[in-house]
Amino acid sequence: MKKVAIIMGSDSDLPALGGAMDALKALQIPYAVRVISAHRTPEAAAEFAKGAKDAGFGVIICAAGKAAHLAGAMAANTILPVVGIPMKSSTLDGLDALLSTVQMPSGMPVATVAIDGATNAALLAAQILALSDEALSKRFADYRAAQTAKVIEKDRRISEEYSNL
Repeated sequence: MKKVAIIMGSDSDLPALGGAMDALKALQIPYAVRVISAHRTPEAAAEFAKGAKDAGFGVIICAAGKAAHLAGAMAANTILPVVGIPMKSSTLDGLDALLSTVQMPSGMPVATVAIDGATNAALLAAQILALSDEALSKRFADYRAAQTAKVIEKDRRISEEYSNL
């Protein structure tokens, strides 16, 4: 099974990435977590991206705030799919990172999820990997069915408790 790389530009991003790790664990997808900065360790970023496919990774998730160059730096150095998570910062509440992440030049695609959207980044990575992994595809379908069942149960409880019909 292919692995997922979760790369953050700073360890301050770690608390917001718990949802990604939880989703990958739930779907039984192996993952590695690293701190690699596009600006402070550009050689390490390029080296990781260039070797990611041979190291068994299938998708790279990049979390970065402010200038948010990490996802683009990874995409420039790999043919693997890259998913960018714009991180909320104290400066512009993540809008700067969102705009940086979605404005990749033609030929360097980066899928972008919501600001602090770590869970969706992991789920998108799972969907990408599931295209060539039937067992993962089944686990993902089961995951989605469980989400549906939870909403139906919540609707039943809320409707029963609060409706006045």
